[in-house]
Amino acid sequence: MINKDKNLLEGEIIALSIKDFFTKPMLKIAILPLIFTLIIMLIMFYTAAGYGFDSLEIYIQQTQNGQDVMVDEEAPFYFVWMISLSAFLLKYSITSWLVGFLIYTVGTIFIMMFSVFLTVIIIGFLTPMILSVIHKRHYPHLEINGFGSLLSPIFIAVKSLIIMVLLFILFIPLYFIPLVNIIAINLPFYYFFHKMLNYDVASTILTEEQYKYIHYKKANSFRMRSLLLYFLSMIPSLMLFSAVFFIIYLGHGYFQELNKIRDIKDDNNLIEQEL
Repeated sequence: MINKDKNLLEGEIIALSIKDFFTKPMLKIAILPLIFTLIIMLIMFYTAAGYGFDSLEIYIQQTQNGQDVMVDEEAPFYFVWMISLSAFLLKYSITSWLVGFLIYTVGTIFIMMFSVFLTVIIIGFLTPMILSVIHKRHYPHLEINGFGSLLSPIFIAVKSLIIMVLLFILFIPLYFIPLVNIIAINLPFYYFFHKMLNYDVASTILTEEQYKYIHYKKANSFRMRSLLLYFLSMIPSLMLFSAVFFIIYLGHGYFQELNKIRDIKDDNNLIEQEL
């Protein structure tokens, strides 16, 4: 447990967040959703792929036996073209093996990437659980309340998404300037990332008044923190488990600020008593 009268430096917060991340409860939250999501998605993919190959084999046998094969006349031309091309390639053992290898390999890679995306969303719903562990472990002397309703995250997400799209449109002239275009492309993404992540964590810990006070006093500090996390999120290998660390790190940041607010209240109460 952190000393209730001690305020940590930024380096200490980062070190403590890394230490918390590698505890058993946090690793479970980071890894288990990913494993379960990956297993379910792979089972669905291999089932669908197997059914697709079986259907193509029946199609090939029917065409080879001279039977009429009915194809929906309203089907898009590219669908008919893909069916015909796949059937042609699957007639021969070499091309059949190559098509199967490519479909299963590319499909597996795509499913793994999509599973990471779904896992990040799932972990977003586990934010209260993650912050509850941090609270009990380090800040049991602080009272956490939270603010907003069930519709608040949806409202914030829609509002942030609209602003992000407007920023994309506004920065169109900058996309043609080398180096500047890198910033112009990432800035809207960062805005959405910053807004959603900070709201998710702050609304779980603070009251609305506390959040407004901390945002007024320390907005730039939390912008720099979320900017660091945004850079980390761009590293593919870290993205597998980074969502939990992001919540832990920002959680410590908000708990530290809440601790300072408590100290200020204690000092004011002491002054009132002395007067």
